[in-house]
This record gives sequence, structure tokens and C-alpha cells, in this order.
Amino acid sequence: MTDRIAHRPRDIAHCVSAFLQQGDLDGITSMFHPDCQVYFPPDQPPSIGHSGVRAVFDGFMELRPEIQSDVITEVIVGDIALIRANWRAVAPDGTVIAEGQSTEVAKRLENGGWGYLIDCPNGPPSAV
Repeated sequence: MTDRIAHRPRDIAHCVSAFLQQGDLDGITSMFHPDCQVYFPPDQPPSIGHSGVRAVFDGFMELRPEIQSDVITEVIVGDIALIRANWRAVAPDGTVIAEGQSTEVAKRLENGGWGYLIDCPNGPPSAV
């Protein structure tokens, strides 16, 4: 089911979580801009594009955790948004398997919804 749309930038994480719990990797990918970069794991080069998103989330598909996101910043300028959130991934048994403070740039997608353009789940990478 890939017809879910994030109507506001702050809704993207909720949509990703719903797709993740359903085991819908195509749905997760639909929440990212085609030119996206995902900085996870943070000590590795970014994963790029939809193939990169698939590679990042593939390892979580079996666990099907819920992603809980508490947005603390949402700044929207036209079709671009900056988002900061405290998040955690919670396994079905209630175990917290990951958590952090994210920084993301979202962009309006062709379907009218929002998707991640730059996703830094553990904050932006250090300048080199």
C-alpha cells in the first residue's frame, strides 16, 4: 500500500513507521525524494536515492519496529522544510532498539505530499 501521503513535513516519520510495521519497503521508499541522501549509519557515506533508502531499511523489515517521532522544529519555506525530531524505534515487544535526534530536509513530492530529501537520523554529519 503506497498511497499514504505525508500532508505536512512532520507527518513523514509517521508514514514511514506505518509502512515499516506493514513490511512495505516500497511504501517506505515513497516517503523519500528520488534524489535523497540518507546519513545512516552516521559513520558511513550517505546512501543515495531510492536504492539507498531500500538498503538502509531492508535490515529493519524483519523487526517491523514502530518509529516514534516527537518533532521539535518544523520550518517550511515554499516546497522545502527543515525538521528536527527526537525519535526512537521500538520493537513489537516494547524494547527500544534505536533512538536519537534527527535533522532532516524535506521536499514536496510529485504526488503533493512531503518526502525526505536529506535524512540524518543521528543529526548532521561532522564537517570534514
